[in-house]
Amino acid sequence: MIKSMTGFGKGEALCKDKKFRVELRSLNSKQLDLSVKIPSKYRAAEAEVRAIVTRELQRGKVDCFVSYEDVVTDTSAHINSAMFKTYAEELRKVCQENSMSVADDTLLRTIIRMPDVVTSEEQEVSDEELRAIVEATIQACQQLDAFRVQEGAILINDLLRRIDLIEQYRHEVEPFETSRVDVIKNRIRENIQKLSIDVDSNRLEQEMIFYIEKLDITEEKVRLDNHCNYFREVAASEDAPGRKLGFIAQELGREINTMGSKSNEANMQRLVVMMKDELEKIKEQVLNIL
Repeated sequence: MIKSMTGFGKGEALCKDKKFRVELRSLNSKQLDLSVKIPSKYRAAEAEVRAIVTRELQRGKVDCFVSYEDVVTDTSAHINSAMFKTYAEELRKVCQENSMSVADDTLLRTIIRMPDVVTSEEQEVSDEELRAIVEATIQACQQLDAFRVQEGAILINDLLRRIDLIEQYRHEVEPFETSRVDVIKNRIRENIQKLSIDVDSNRLEQEMIFYIEKLDITEEKVRLDNHCNYFREVAASEDAPGRKLGFIAQELGREINTMGSKSNEANMQRLVVMMKDELEKIKEQVLNIL
């Protein structure tokens, strides 16, 4: 099944009073380039998150974002009443000594910012929380994989359509290939007549045959057809054919370039340019295939 390397996936999992969210974004890359951003509190889950993403996604530039939010109103924050009272008494005493008046709300905001007045109890990370992160990661990978499959179907349909166009242009070359032989022979004879020299007609015919054989593109056409068929075969039978399709596209380019250098005819060269145009689009799209 053809898959794109571009995609997005999101997974969520609940655990007690927290909701964990994992988001994955993927772009094309030759290898797996994975970046994981996870709260330091849950750093213990990073190794397993990386292992899951590596196993499921294989290739691509992948950004993984792990986050969480509290789903209840309870808080671990604690106000130290004794410390609050001490700061309040000391502040009022200083204000009285300096003949200053301070409103209660101003005094409250000041005390709350003082050290050790508000403390937060650090809760130990449970195994259930780590499992929730793993569950959200698996969901995100599954969603991203489904996105890749959908995108891959669009990509391969476009690629196969362009392969069909290359074959079509290849067949359109043949009528011009046949007619150009007479054109080339007449051009050689006309140029020799302009020189006004005696030429052995048998030797001239042999040289023209040798010259025309060098311009023959039969082998290139056969290899081009074989590469097009192989492209379709690989696309239909392999799960992650991106690299192989890229190599086949390079071979297509070699045959098309050779046909262009041998064409020696305006209509053939025009068709070769059209084949090259389709091939460049194929090369660009193949880079996005897993």
